[in-house]
Amino acid sequence: MVPSIFGIVGCAVLVTLGAWQLERLAWKTALLNEIEARIGAEPVALPEVFDVEADRFLPVAVSGRTVGEELVALTSVQGGGPGYRVISAFETDAGRRIMVDEGFVPSDARDVVRPGVAMTVVGNLQWPREVDSFTPEPDLGAGLVFARDVDVMAEALGAEPVLVVAREVSGTDLRATPLPVTSAGIPNNHLGYAVQWFGLAIVWAGMTAFFLWRMRRGRREDMT
Repeated sequence: MVPSIFGIVGCAVLVTLGAWQLERLAWKTALLNEIEARIGAEPVALPEVFDVEADRFLPVAVSGRTVGEELVALTSVQGGGPGYRVISAFETDAGRRIMVDEGFVPSDARDVVRPGVAMTVVGNLQWPREVDSFTPEPDLGAGLVFARDVDVMAEALGAEPVLVVAREVSGTDLRATPLPVTSAGIPNNHLGYAVQWFGLAIVWAGMTAFFLWRMRRGRREDMT
């Protein structure tokens, strides 16, 4: 009796966890669809005041000019190999100083001089969460960061702590290949987790059935 109850309870717990992951999958899929729709919406003017969570992914259009001050962030792109994101200090026509992620340049273009130039940028506000305990300290003297930490970059460039990741750049020759914001980097592993829990439930049920069969068989043998 006790093994049966133990087996049933164990299966129920594992199936419940699998069903919970399916609910999480539906929630995450809807969230990603919402993010994609927000990313691709019509751009608006740069907000006067920022809310890091509410304004994440907000599409904006800004006109102004870079000022010849920049940082480069180590990165790599599929098919393009290692290189850098160019993070430029940008003065808007309204006189605000923000940062623009102009996009990717290959490793050999790191030290190319990119003077100040007027441009209009359409892109998305972003506060990347790239820094972890394994991230090396930035080498600000060399203008190099290993992850895009908006507060650190803003302090180094004397800018507001806001980053516009370019989707389109007009008004000048393209100086970097834009790497637009997408939802691709947001993990959605709930289906895999659900399969694991349901798989464990099947294994648990099988092991329980085998154990009960062995017990019954042992009793029969003892009776003969």
